[in-house]
Amino acid sequence: MNEPCPKMTSFKFLIFLSSLFVISLLSLAGGNEAAPTYSYHFCSVTYFTDNSTYQSNLDLVLSSLSSNATLVTGFSNASAGEVSGLFLCRGDVNTRVCQDCVAKAAKEILQRCPFQIGAIIWYDECLLRYSNESIFSTINYGPGQPLPNPQSIQEAERERFIRLMDSTLESLATRALNSVTGKKFVTEEVEFNSSLAVSQTLYSLVQCTPDLSVSDCYKCLRVAIGTLPSCCDGRQGGRVLLPSCNIRFEVYPFYNFTPASPAFPPLPLPPGMKRDCDPLHYLSRLLVNGGSKMSSLKIVTIVIPIAVISVVLFFITYSFLRRRPKKKHYTSSEENVGVEITTIESLQFDLDIIEAATDKFSDDNKIGEGGFGAVYKGIFSNGQQIAVKRLSGRHGQGAAEFKNEVVLIAKLNHRNLVKLLGFCDEGKEKLLVYEYVPNKSLDYFLFDLVNRRQLNWSIRYKIIGGIARGILYLHEDSRIRIIHRDLKVSNILLDDSMNPKISDFGLARIFVVDQTQGNTSKIVGTNGYMPPEYVIHGRYSVKSDVFSFGVLMLEIISGKKNSSFYQSELAEDLLSYAWKQWRSGTPLELLDPTVRHSCSRNEVVRCIQMGLLCVQEDPANRPTMATIVLMLNSHSVTLPLPKQPAFLHPKMEDLRNMKTKEAAHDDSTTQSIPYSVDDASITQIHPR
Repeated sequence: MNEPCPKMTSFKFLIFLSSLFVISLLSLAGGNEAAPTYSYHFCSVTYFTDNSTYQSNLDLVLSSLSSNATLVTGFSNASAGEVSGLFLCRGDVNTRVCQDCVAKAAKEILQRCPFQIGAIIWYDECLLRYSNESIFSTINYGPGQPLPNPQSIQEAERERFIRLMDSTLESLATRALNSVTGKKFVTEEVEFNSSLAVSQTLYSLVQCTPDLSVSDCYKCLRVAIGTLPSCCDGRQGGRVLLPSCNIRFEVYPFYNFTPASPAFPPLPLPPGMKRDCDPLHYLSRLLVNGGSKMSSLKIVTIVIPIAVISVVLFFITYSFLRRRPKKKHYTSSEENVGVEITTIESLQFDLDIIEAATDKFSDDNKIGEGGFGAVYKGIFSNGQQIAVKRLSGRHGQGAAEFKNEVVLIAKLNHRNLVKLLGFCDEGKEKLLVYEYVPNKSLDYFLFDLVNRRQLNWSIRYKIIGGIARGILYLHEDSRIRIIHRDLKVSNILLDDSMNPKISDFGLARIFVVDQTQGNTSKIVGTNGYMPPEYVIHGRYSVKSDVFSFGVLMLEIISGKKNSSFYQSELAEDLLSYAWKQWRSGTPLELLDPTVRHSCSRNEVVRCIQMGLLCVQEDPANRPTMATIVLMLNSHSVTLPLPKQPAFLHPKMEDLRNMKTKEAAHDDSTTQSIPYSVDDASITQIHPR
């Protein structure tokens, strides 16, 4: 005997009635194709004149695109004179829907962007764009727009949901490259086992324009995925619209499984209510599947009066809720979850709150010592754990600059970066408040004879991939471009699931040494991780981080420090030893013996090859982080053969000191090369 459905509260009943209203409108329009759903548009700031040649060519391009919308590929481009245009329909829509969408887009884009020399418009079903520049087979990251679902995932489920969403989209990005249809379009449905009474399904979609190369498609999708944390983490859905690709995830089906499978987004159920007891679920089955064999006339007769009542009740309830007093906001960072960080005040903590959390910086709470001061563990009164960096020494910026810089860095949001929650600047105290990461740093496990056994190959491979995605975010996907310059195992923290989080990033502009002092020309970093062009000439770029990442990879694979080879008879450093084994055809000799019997040998060899590609002496020969992430995620990508790496043995220290002394006598050199102290990074602020 079935268990009876729980009674609904008046508020739940209101949701039910509102749902009936929506369903009634859908049923009244039943049998007709839905009109294309507008999402977003962008217009260039340059104009053409009325009745000009450009306008004539644009009309020809739009007309050609509209006539080509019947193609089963759902994609076409056209050009006339200097005007180039293209359209892309969602991979699951039929030709009729595609044609309607493109026709509407061709008309509406001229209304929304009259006389603009370039424009792009997105619908749920298609996109259309034109430009005075060639846009064929060319990757374009912008203009773009993230669109979050306004509904949030419950706090208790948020972290698990984000991890599932992240892994699903990463998998889809790789699958899109080998799409059987050639459309570079894939979808996936994954069950999310919630702790609530029912489970949910995560529906995800990724798509590139088919004219992109495999590499460019993956780069575009990576940029889109990297945008999600800043807009859509903790949301029930979200999408990122870019000219060359787009991604989307929801907890309801928004694409077609088959041409005739209409789908209604399910409303979230109240706790304790079963799916079979959900009135909207029952009614949608009734209307879509004809479960009760009721005629449309009878349905409308029943639904419309109820819909009118539901609207009245909605406005009454809305008026009541608006009169309720609003809660005050507190200084705890939890009050800012899901809110765009735009003000200094939203990030500022009171000193007494930090002192209470750390027991006035008690030695018992001290968990580390960095290049800029000690780090303390703290616990807020609400139970939230934090890590507080207490800055020491002179500071190169004023209070206003310091605060503005923190606001910029706090906007960085990626699951493989340690999150900066805020700061405190009172009196002589300058404090940075981070999320607390429980499992210490990677070196605690990797270089310990006992603890390293906890790092099997699958965990090490996951750590390598997470570090790569974090660096890619810093280099290409974030709002400000950051060159870390001090990537090393002690700056990789591990959470309770052994996921890596890069720490000490993006704060060099805050902590830059006073450049009027004599030591500004001295390059300070971590031996063994710095590339030769930085050690010798002071030059740094994104390829500097690639070099450091290559050293990290080889250390994770071997379980040995790069510096541990300095007094070894095997080789002068880890890089030369790895190169020696590679040249002799025995790369697996590099592998940590504790994981030799539990790993994929092909995967290990590919990782060693990638590590050697990263540490090549010429920065131009090193791959970008986008290419590295692609290599890690797709075993079908062919890796080039590495060239001899830069060997950084102690003799280079003498050359480095010599160059430093020369630079001290050259004022122009001192002024042209910005140096930072150990544990620092370089932040290049520019719009993304």
